[in-house]
Amino acid sequence: MDRRALISLSDKTGIADFARGLAELGFELISTGGTATTLREAGLPVTEVSSVTGLPEMMDGRVKTLHPKVHAGILAMRSSAEHMRQLAEQGIAPIDLVVVNLYPFAETIAKPDVALADVIENIDIGGPCLLRAAAKNFESVTVVVAPGDYERVLSGLRTEGEVSESTRRRLAAKAYAHTARYDSMIAHWFAAQFAEGFPQSMTLALDKVRDLRYGENSHQRGAVDRFVTEPAGSVATAKHLSGNSPSYNNYQDADGAWQLVREFERPAAAIIKHANPCGCAEADTLRDAMQAAWEADPVSRFGGVIACNRVVDVATAEAFLGPNNKFDVIIAPGYEPSALEMIQQRKGWGATICVLEVQEAGGSGKRQATTALAFRQIDGGMLVQDADTHQLRREDMKVVTKRAPTDDELDDLLFAWKIAKHVKSNAIVIARNHAMLGMGAGQPNRVTSVRLALEQAGEKARGAVLASDAFFPFPDGPEIAAAAGITAIIQPGGSVKDEIVIEAMNAHGVAMVFTGIRHFRH
Repeated sequence: MDRRALISLSDKTGIADFARGLAELGFELISTGGTATTLREAGLPVTEVSSVTGLPEMMDGRVKTLHPKVHAGILAMRSSAEHMRQLAEQGIAPIDLVVVNLYPFAETIAKPDVALADVIENIDIGGPCLLRAAAKNFESVTVVVAPGDYERVLSGLRTEGEVSESTRRRLAAKAYAHTARYDSMIAHWFAAQFAEGFPQSMTLALDKVRDLRYGENSHQRGAVDRFVTEPAGSVATAKHLSGNSPSYNNYQDADGAWQLVREFERPAAAIIKHANPCGCAEADTLRDAMQAAWEADPVSRFGGVIACNRVVDVATAEAFLGPNNKFDVIIAPGYEPSALEMIQQRKGWGATICVLEVQEAGGSGKRQATTALAFRQIDGGMLVQDADTHQLRREDMKVVTKRAPTDDELDDLLFAWKIAKHVKSNAIVIARNHAMLGMGAGQPNRVTSVRLALEQAGEKARGAVLASDAFFPFPDGPEIAAAAGITAIIQPGGSVKDEIVIEAMNAHGVAMVFTGIRHFRH
């Protein structure tokens, strides 16, 4: 009995050569619509699915392969005499190979202002049914979803006369992953468009970008995956241009640095070390921002990750490529050719610099967050929340002290507040002239964070401002800051002792504003 292959594809990469190889091995080619046209144009004989089913494709192609003469031919167990008897009784021939990939749903929803009707029509129905049926019957049927597997299948058929059972099992697993990924995308899109609140059931569709040398520590395996619907402009989709391959920890710090610099409209640079900013500044030029960020913490910046929200030019590269400067990764939306060459030629400290490019249009890191939800794994599950995308405006700040901040202080308060959002709680940030001077992070009490930030800022704290990611429960932290010369403070407010804190600041002549919103980052 001649073998039969059912081929129905959206991505037709390499299919002409694969189908030609199958035809040379004696396979009858069965196909649908556009795929059949492609095969005929390649000079191959094709049997239309409608000739198998006895029915035309219907409803604008919505119904093509959903028929017992197709699915019985796929699902019949060849080892079952009863199954084979029933096929013969109904005049149905077995289908031995199913080659299918699905409608381009991800590409469709990525289009700006895509119409709902277009989204709906790119939800594949027949394709997933074919794949699931073929994968279920992997003992008798080979299922192929990826062009990268075509040669492996042909090789097995040519040398052994069949595809090995181990290969069929692997291909079946890949098919189920393919349909699960596809259904996950659709479910996620529908939930985002139509669900109220968090969905009761949630699936996440991820594609592996690359394996990593190891995870957070050398005894752990590691990889980086991306959400399948995530557009360009994220760290997960960043292009590795040169240098050492980014590690698990590099990716974490690069993500923190990138998310921080894209808070700013003006040219901005940040340095992240162990998930916390140790330098950040914005200025009229990227070079000036980089220089100010670089000077914030000469000790902690060693071995850190740099991010810029503009294309890196030669002047900016010169600002961080000093002979004794050591950093592991730089991430930016682009690099001038001469600047990139300078970075790539830099050697020292036993490693080359990992250069990442976030591929987004316009050369500016400023964009809205595309991931609406944030996830964190806990033992046995996940914590899910809305991503923290809140942007504070001047008119949102409430002056609570007798002295109001000056215009310059207000600018610096807003700048420091943006950084505090990206510092581990309890977070304290000291800033002046749109540059970070000191930071206290991750302490179990806010007073210690204040002391650490002031210690780092030193004498530069005099005349600077301070941001706190959450309210001060007591006046001790603000009083220590005032004694060190801090002139204005921004904090959420909301403590039962707010009035005591405000009175203390009035006594010191320090201006204080409340935001009414906090930015915990555990």
